[in-house]
Amino acid sequence: MAMLDDRTALGDSGLAIPKLCFGTSGLGDMPGTYGYNTPEERAYATIEHILTGPFPFLDTSRNYGDGRSEERIGHVIRSLGGLPESAILSTKLDRDMHSGRFDGGRARESLEQSLQALNVDRVDLLHLHDPEHAASVEEITAANGALPELFRMKEEGLCTAIGLAAGNVDIMMPLLRDWDFDALISHNRYTLVNRNAATMFDLAIQRGICILNAAPYAGGVLAKGSALHPRYVYQEADQDMLNPVRRIEAVCEKYDVPVGAVALQFSLKEPRIASTICGVTHPERVEQTLEWAQAVIPDGLWLELQALTPSFEDPEATRVYDPG
Repeated sequence: MAMLDDRTALGDSGLAIPKLCFGTSGLGDMPGTYGYNTPEERAYATIEHILTGPFPFLDTSRNYGDGRSEERIGHVIRSLGGLPESAILSTKLDRDMHSGRFDGGRARESLEQSLQALNVDRVDLLHLHDPEHAASVEEITAANGALPELFRMKEEGLCTAIGLAAGNVDIMMPLLRDWDFDALISHNRYTLVNRNAATMFDLAIQRGICILNAAPYAGGVLAKGSALHPRYVYQEADQDMLNPVRRIEAVCEKYDVPVGAVALQFSLKEPRIASTICGVTHPERVEQTLEWAQAVIPDGLWLELQALTPSFEDPEATRVYDPG
C-alpha cells in the first residue's frame, strides 16, 4: 500500500492526488458504452464504499449517463451528511449534448448543473471535457469560449485545479502546449495493448502537467477477460482487436497472475503517471482494485510482456461514439 499512498502535487494549485482514483462513468448507467446496466442501489453502494474507503478520489462528468453519475454521487454525499473531509472530487465541463455548443456560457451552465447534482459548492479538480466532440475547437478557445471560462472558474475558487480530459491526442497536444493546465486525463491510450498517448505524456511532463491515466483495462476487457467481455474501448471487438489481448492473457495465465492486476500495475508503475483512474460498478470491484494494486507480479512476466509489440495508433479511430 505504500506506493499507493504516494501523492503528487498538481502544479502550484495546492491539490495533491493519490496514485489511485475511481472512475464513475459506468455508475451513471451507460449500457451503450459498457454493454450492461448499473442499477441505482448498486451504484449508491459502490460510491459510498469509495467515499468511506482509503482512496476517496472520484472522477465523474456532467455527461456521464446524461447526468446520472453526478446525481448518484450527490445522493450519496447527501446521505453521508456532506463530502468526507479526505475526499477528492473531480468532474468535467461538457458541451451542450444536442448542439455541440461549448462557449463560456455553456461552460458556466455545465458547472452549475454539476454543483447542483453533486450537492457541493465547489470541486477539487475541474476539466474541460471532450473538445473533439464539440461543434468547434475554435469556439472553445475563443475569448468567450469554454477554456478561458475554465481558468476564470479556478480564479473564482470554484475549483482548486484545472485540467483537460479528452481522447484524441491530435486535438489535445496543441491545447496542452498553449494553455497552463494543472492536469490532464487520457483514456484507453496508455495500456498493456496501446501506447498512443506516449508522446503526449512526454509533452505533459515537459510542461509540468500532471497525468491521470484512465481506463487501464481498455474499457473492461483486460479486467474481465476476452472470453467474458469481448469488447475493446467501448465497442464490440472483432478477432483482430482481441488478438493482442489474448497474447497478454496467455502470458498472465502462464504465471497464474490476473490480467487485471498486471494492467493496473502497468499504469501505477509508470513514473510519468500521477494517478490511475479505474472504473468500478460494484463495491466488490473496489476491494478487487486494491488487491490487484498490491498483487505480486514476477519479473519474468514483465519481461515477456515487453517482448510484445503494442499499438501506437488511436484505439478509438473506428469507434462510433455513444454517450449513453
